[in-house]
Amino acid sequence: MIPKSVIVGLYSKASLAALIATATFAAQASAGQIRVLGRPVQSVPDANPVIISDTIVSPGFALDLQEQGQDLLENPSGVIARFGYLSDAITRTEPDENTYLILGHNPGGPTTDYDYGRHFLFQGHENGDDLAYITRINLDVSNPDHRVTLLTPPGADGLTHFNSIDGSSWDPFSQTLLFTQEKGNVGGVIEMSADFDPSTGSGAGLRTLYGSMGQGGYEGIHPDDQGNILIIEDVGGALFGFAKNPNSFVYRFIPTNPADLTRGKLQALQVTIHGQPVVFVATGDTLSENQLRLHTPGTTFPVQWVTVHDTAVDGTDPFDANALAKAADATPFKRPENAQFQPGTRFHTFYFDITGDTDANAGNDPELAARGAWGGIFRVDLDPSRQTGRIGIIVLGDADHSSFDNLAFTGSSVLLAAEDRGDTLHDQLNKLDSIWAYDVKFPDSPPRFVALGQDRMAIDEDNEPTGLHFSNGDSSIDGILGRRVPRPEEGRLFFTQQHGENNLFEVVTQRPDKQTGE
Repeated sequence: MIPKSVIVGLYSKASLAALIATATFAAQASAGQIRVLGRPVQSVPDANPVIISDTIVSPGFALDLQEQGQDLLENPSGVIARFGYLSDAITRTEPDENTYLILGHNPGGPTTDYDYGRHFLFQGHENGDDLAYITRINLDVSNPDHRVTLLTPPGADGLTHFNSIDGSSWDPFSQTLLFTQEKGNVGGVIEMSADFDPSTGSGAGLRTLYGSMGQGGYEGIHPDDQGNILIIEDVGGALFGFAKNPNSFVYRFIPTNPADLTRGKLQALQVTIHGQPVVFVATGDTLSENQLRLHTPGTTFPVQWVTVHDTAVDGTDPFDANALAKAADATPFKRPENAQFQPGTRFHTFYFDITGDTDANAGNDPELAARGAWGGIFRVDLDPSRQTGRIGIIVLGDADHSSFDNLAFTGSSVLLAAEDRGDTLHDQLNKLDSIWAYDVKFPDSPPRFVALGQDRMAIDEDNEPTGLHFSNGDSSIDGILGRRVPRPEEGRLFFTQQHGENNLFEVVTQRPDKQTGE
């Protein structure tokens, strides 16, 4: 349980009295008082054990299958032929983070004069070997011949030259989709229009942004209302015993012109403790005092953004963002994976999570657990300039709430957090992944919204809930995620059960006469 002191560190003195007055109520709040899609969330009692099993969702909700991994693409090219598998029907492509978008026009596709609709779900695929790709699900289309469109066909050599595509987002300032490649110092950001270019067979304007945003193991990517881009890096550090060294950074890209992402400044978050920046330490950081302080609930510390690269000074050649962040004395974290701006805070508050060590041998060591071995969720509050602020951890993970990955706000304070424990931790604890519903004002005792199951194709690797995404699809600047408090009747909630059948679901509210689960 997160102690009440965590609230003291993250909220102003002006609101402290009110928070204390309601603390007893909050402590007694039932899981049903957290609402998703307008309905109360009743906690699923337990995670599924590591066996073939159905996914269980909170009573009152159901999973609507939107796409199956074996579904054929409209425009297969080379070995890229299916939504979740290569043409051999064996090699999984791992569709990852989803972006829901409503367009005011038909974006076109490989079939001339065909109406592909106005509602779309975009995702990158996390496979490697230079064969990762991007797809668009045409949600208004029921005809399987035109349901899923490939947007990155391989070149003459049979390769896309993309790898481990993970995060995705829509930038209304540049009018482009952004996709991240979680591939260390050869990863980076891919950009394309939502429109199809028949002359290339790909998304219009397809290109990479390695010279402005750098190359790194990028995952989460999110624009703000000024056109700045929040980027989260997930790069595992060196292993010391059972714990991994903090080795990943939280970045912000400030474009010179929000409509053109090829030039600007890349910055990284720097935390200061006792007047000194918390910096990368090659050895010994897994048990350092600063890591203990940083992961102690109830504490907050100053932060600022430090510039690691500026195209006006450093040019536009590709660069290693992680190496430059270390050189700039930015603060590394234990595998941060994703982030979300809190709705209604004018983009002054964002949350990001860390996956931690995904190993019970680390988590069961109290010293390592206190330093984020089980993962956690941080809150960052920026001042009006958005250049400085404070950071505090609101959730320190434990064996039951662990290894956080995708995040999605479904209300002003309701944050869904999906786990990615991995096979090792699954087997150690005999627990599959869950999706939790946190009230970030009172983050203790969240209800389990989804207990993920295990499908029959998840043989080499257990299933993972990824692509967690809630949006009303608004493609305008006013529709940027985080600008407005989501309205449950307008938004749609998606996630993908990755690694096995690679099936993609929409979470919907359920009629009383139906049962939960798949």
